Amino acid sequence: VGNSSVLTCLIKGQISMLTWTITPKVGGPCTLVYRTDRNMTHRANCSDNINWKFRADLAPALEIQQVGIAQEGNYSCEVASTDGNFRTMYHLTVLAPPRLSVYCDEQGSPVCEAAAGKPPAQLSWVPGSSSSAEERCHDNGTMTVLSKFTACSTHGTNVTTCMVSHAAGNWSQAIAC
Repeated sequence: VGNSSVLTCLIKGQISMLTWTITPKVGGPCTLVYRTDRNMTHRANCSDNINWKFRADLAPALEIQQVGIAQEGNYSCEVASTDGNFRTMYHLTVLAPPRLSVYCDEQGSPVCEAAAGKPPAQLSWVPGSSSSAEERCHDNGTMTVLSKFTACSTHGTNVTTCMVSHAAGNWSQAIAC
């Protein structure tokens, strides 16, 4: 989420037409067409952050600026050229790093929350505990994971650390309750 992505097509020979068809997981399809004979582009039903990227001596590419969860889906590039027709397929999966917060609940127990992550984060505690995670799904495909620290003894220390593992990175935060 938030980064830019550039997708390219397999090109052989002189291209006459290049078409991107985007089928997002949510919402309707988007199409971008480029005709070289007229140096003409056409777009239909595409969001403003999806555009052509023209570069000297390279085939036109598709650029997605500030990728969001809404851009997740299938991307197909079809090229008509002097050497034939070619198709390149992509499946774009968007990772959303969770927002980490650690706090003390009403009973004085540490709680760790990894909010709005995609995929859901994995939570653990140092020192180890028998805690279990609670998950909440959100309409946009992200998930919040909540874990409460439960241990019989902390061996003289009241500082605990929440460890968050996620495909977009790993984080930790300590708290004393």
